[in-house]
Amino acid sequence: MLKSAGWRFCIVGLLALLMFIPLFFVGEIVGERADYSRDTIEDVGEEWGGRQVIAGPRLVLPLEGPQVRVERREVVDPVTGETRFEQVNVTETVRRGAIFVYPVSFDASVTTQSEVRRRGIFEVPVYVAVADMTFGFDVAGADGFLGEGEAILWDQAEVDLSLSSNRALRGIATLRVGGADVPLEPRAGGAAGGIRAAVGDPRDLGEMRLELGFNGAEQVMVSPVGRNSVITMESDWPHPSFAGAFLPDGSQVSDAGFTARWTIPHLARNLPQMSRDDNDRVARAEALGVRFFQPNDFYQKAYRAARYGILFIALTFLSVLLIENRQGAPAHPVQYILIGLAQSVFVLLMVAYAEQIGFGAAYALSAGATVLLLVLFGAWGLKLGRRTLVLGLMLVVLYGVLYLILQSADYALLAGSTLAFGALAGTMYATRNEDWYGPPKAAGVPRKGGWFGGRAAAQGDETVEAKS
Repeated sequence: MLKSAGWRFCIVGLLALLMFIPLFFVGEIVGERADYSRDTIEDVGEEWGGRQVIAGPRLVLPLEGPQVRVERREVVDPVTGETRFEQVNVTETVRRGAIFVYPVSFDASVTTQSEVRRRGIFEVPVYVAVADMTFGFDVAGADGFLGEGEAILWDQAEVDLSLSSNRALRGIATLRVGGADVPLEPRAGGAAGGIRAAVGDPRDLGEMRLELGFNGAEQVMVSPVGRNSVITMESDWPHPSFAGAFLPDGSQVSDAGFTARWTIPHLARNLPQMSRDDNDRVARAEALGVRFFQPNDFYQKAYRAARYGILFIALTFLSVLLIENRQGAPAHPVQYILIGLAQSVFVLLMVAYAEQIGFGAAYALSAGATVLLLVLFGAWGLKLGRRTLVLGLMLVVLYGVLYLILQSADYALLAGSTLAFGALAGTMYATRNEDWYGPPKAAGVPRKGGWFGGRAAAQGDETVEAKS
């Protein structure tokens, strides 16, 4: 019974399922390697400047007002001459927070140029950027935020800009107010970095312009802080992934880079135009921009190959089963395990070589070596003879289809499921006349039912009918 086609098919199916074990460990190795690559990219990116989020500019109007302070004083009684202590209320003028004003108009243009930094065998894409921002403030109505006895220190007004990190600042950094350059200083305190500039009384300053050069990696984001904000981005990076609170109104993407434009009215954002609250976190949460996406990197492809590996191992097992079944020389389970292990090691070979020579060449080298190994094993180990050509052709088709699946993340599921369905349909057609229970033990003797029942051979049926 163990030599019947049905039992051999079941055993080969169990062996295919057993291949989940090496594929699982292969997937874990690929995952660890991908984590190491991501850690390296993040480390280099942070050293270069990291993910940049520009939130601002805004006008900071410091306030002063009265404050009552209780003071304990020593008093001498003029009659008795005794000394006693009294609590006296002392009123003094102190700083009382600030009013934060965001621009009425905000036009920002961000231009980035990509570079590639290397650490060991890993390449890390980074960028150098220049942000050109034009904005103006309307402080009318600021007096409505004053409490009793408070006053605005107009001469101490500052322009404040929030950044992810001041370490990223490089090159140009100028603020022009009223036709003159205003010195910029690092912003002290706060969770994020930033810069500030003392601009003096802002009521008659008019439009301001800030140009800022900075480094970064992975993403660049800008908050639409104006009552009317127009933001444009231009880069030579060909794979943008637009992200943040808003998608662009329009964009153009090509192999030479991309351009994108956002037009955001104040009603679309959850940010008050003027407030006594520090809404820097709110402004950062409203940021929009782009992530510098690396599409379908080879670690993703290798991990997907490991996940699809069980399908390709099963199809290879099935092909060998059908071929050797016709030859009448069944392959041993150990030989199936060796075939499965060879196809599992293919994924590791692909990752190892891809880190050195790129994905395309690594896939061709690894797939070619695996196909050659299995073809030679089929000829010498399985003794398939001329049917080895059928096995080789099937393997070439399988690894060709796998390459197409790995190259297209969007159509991977479609291609994989179609291949599985086609293989199943082809197997059903190829085995349409298969006698899964095997021949009866003796000629003319009907086969017994077995686990799934079973029908007698034609001669056995006639014998039974004759006896009855």
